[in-house]
Amino acid sequence: MPAKENVTTQGQFSVSAREVDFVTRFNDNWDALRTIMGIMRPIRKSPGTKLVSYKAEVDGTLQGGTTVAEGDEIPFTKMKVTEAGYADIDVAKYAKSVTIESVAKYGADVAVEKTDDAFLVALQNKVLADFYTFLGTGTLKRTESTWQRALAMAKGAVLDKFAGMDKDVTEVVGFANILDAYNYLGDKEISVQTAFGLSYIENFLGYRTLFLLPEKYIVSNRVIALPVENIDLYYVDPGDSEFVRLGLNYTVQGETNLIGVHAEGDYSRATGDMYAIMGMKLWAEYLDGIAIVTVSTGTSGEPSGQSEPSGQSGEPAKAKAAAK
Repeated sequence: MPAKENVTTQGQFSVSAREVDFVTRFNDNWDALRTIMGIMRPIRKSPGTKLVSYKAEVDGTLQGGTTVAEGDEIPFTKMKVTEAGYADIDVAKYAKSVTIESVAKYGADVAVEKTDDAFLVALQNKVLADFYTFLGTGTLKRTESTWQRALAMAKGAVLDKFAGMDKDVTEVVGFANILDAYNYLGDKEISVQTAFGLSYIENFLGYRTLFLLPEKYIVSNRVIALPVENIDLYYVDPGDSEFVRLGLNYTVQGETNLIGVHAEGDYSRATGDMYAIMGMKLWAEYLDGIAIVTVSTGTSGEPSGQSEPSGQSGEPAKAKAAAK
């Protein structure tokens, strides 16, 4: 008697279940991280989308004011917008391969599952590392005398900036060097949490979340702050039908497809290969809505409390998504 139609065989299950598990864990991690950061729902963009940052400023002088007589026409103020920079949101391609010798020596639990876990973490860290680099381009800069003052003034600076733009701020997140944080904490009873390879403190000194990063991401004596409203997560859907036309079918999962995965065996090399594609970009809408405060004691030992020149107009550098 022939087998039943559409029965999932053992071979299909081992590969498909592994793909679904990988994608589901990746998406779940990002959903949890978005909750910690306070990011809104990810924004889907078409393949090849470019995120462009603009600097808006008055072209000439501000018109109007109290000199406009009653009933007179209010003159317009001429504005200009110049491009400050951009980032591509292209689809990134990754792959890993495990040999049959590795499985024979260490077993599938180590050779396959452990390398899958490491692969997942590496992909997450790549997106985060790009975001940390981008945060360093923030233009709202100043110096303070102590680490605690730096944290306080970084938050105050972004609150003041957004209030000046008539924009609401619900909460602020911060980023600091992990050694600076532990040096400040000392023996204080503060709970440091860890998830996704990140250390963070919730509800700390007025911050929703303070992320504690190693030196390679943020140098000592520097803190960064920005409102949660100033963080967006853009992504290209790996399940896009245009990719299918190439004969490429990636496993995706859920309503928000942040990553696509395909696993298959290569009999010619006796390896098990996994392919992953993703187009994710964490982005801040306003460059001058990112405060970067450096701890620096002057010769007098007193805090300078002065804003550093940023080379910007002070107007919002708003990031917009525009198709290439």
